[in-house]
Amino acid sequence: MKYTFKRKHLEAFFWILAIILLAFTNPEGSGHLSLCPLKNMGFNFCPGCGLGHSIAWLFKGEFTASFNCHPLGIPAVVILLSRSFKLLRSDIQITNKYNLKTNGTHLQNDA
Repeated sequence: MKYTFKRKHLEAFFWILAIILLAFTNPEGSGHLSLCPLKNMGFNFCPGCGLGHSIAWLFKGEFTASFNCHPLGIPAVVILLSRSFKLLRSDIQITNKYNLKTNGTHLQNDA
C-alpha cells in the first residue's frame, strides 16, 4: 500500500480523530468544558448540543441513550466516516504481489 499525504487529508484525519476521542469520552460526566459558541454566549438552545454525548453513547453500545441525547448522532458518525473515506480513498493505492504489465497484446506476470 502506498500513501502520499495531501492537504485535503487533514480534514479526514481531523474527523477520524474527533470520532475516536468522542468514543473514549464519558457521556455520564456532568462537568465538562463546552466548545459550543452559542452556549458560551449564554443561549440555552443549540441545535448541535448533545451530538458529542450521542456519539459517545453510540460507541458504548447504548443506542437508546444515543438517540435520546441527539437524534442525529448516529447519522453524523456515518456521514463523517463516509466523508473521511471519500477524501482518502482516491489517494491510497493498494498493490498486490503480482504486478501485471501490458506488453503489446498480452499480459505478463512478474512474480
